[in-house]
Amino acid sequence: MKNKIDSSIKEEEFKDLGFGSKISGQSRRLINKNGSFNVERRGLPFFESLSFYHSLLEMSWIRFNLVVLLSYIVVNLFFASLYMLAGVEHLGGITGTTTLEKFFDAFFFSGQTITTVGYGVIHPEGFLTSMISLVESMTGLLGFALATGLLYGRFSRPNAKILYSKEAVIAPYKDTTAFEFRIANARKNQLIDTEVLVVLTMKYSNDGKALRSYYELPLERDKINFFPLTWTIVHPITEESPLKGMTGEKLRQSGAEFLILIKAFDDTFSQSVHSRSSYTAEEIIWNSKFVNIYSESVQGITAVDMSRFHEIEKIEPTAEKT
Repeated sequence: MKNKIDSSIKEEEFKDLGFGSKISGQSRRLINKNGSFNVERRGLPFFESLSFYHSLLEMSWIRFNLVVLLSYIVVNLFFASLYMLAGVEHLGGITGTTTLEKFFDAFFFSGQTITTVGYGVIHPEGFLTSMISLVESMTGLLGFALATGLLYGRFSRPNAKILYSKEAVIAPYKDTTAFEFRIANARKNQLIDTEVLVVLTMKYSNDGKALRSYYELPLERDKINFFPLTWTIVHPITEESPLKGMTGEKLRQSGAEFLILIKAFDDTFSQSVHSRSSYTAEEIIWNSKFVNIYSESVQGITAVDMSRFHEIEKIEPTAEKT
């Protein structure tokens, strides 16, 4: 069979997945394990490329909480500085004697004002400090309303949390071998009508140009109606498979990467959710298979040992079939 990465292959023979067929020496993977893309866009106007809303929705919970806390502190420092500039003598109830103590009094008064707690120990006296506290109260109302909306948006935004096996395997399959990896729903919600798309991408050279080819891999099963257990995705390496005749070394030399796209319907949110990941040639274990993690519980129902989800076991290599 003709090698699929031969330089005589023409560019138009391949399907473009969205990354383009022309490459500029990219050595890193196209899709990271967490589903993000290794693409850097340059030249966009700074303010047009900013999207605080999407960034705050997509960042981790730790970063989100740190941003909210830091914003709260910075805003209070700003208004405390305004009170100092206006003169703390116009704040009734100030007990500090040094400049630092007065600043802390103004800072804590700012915290009481922006949250509308208003203990009343310190209060504004005079037009200027009253106006500052008025503006700060409105700022606090709007700021906490925005933070509440973002918090609700993060909780209510539907997304899939699919667990992928750390490595894929080349395992025996019927009278041939197969490329396999294992997935599971990491949440307790129910996913239905789950579909998977696996695309193999490899680099090749054509007339001195570095190009990238894409192959949609036929799967043993590309859709299941229910997803309560784990699912081992299987691509049989038949005569028509682009993996036919390939070895681990050939895959590494071609910069092979298996791009994974999963789509499912979340029964909780009644919306479609997606998940992405990929496997590079270095993350494929040959002559191996996934260990069996199914058993029967004492209640007579199927039990899945997720602590062994990533485990694989080596097998004796068989006669060359690929």
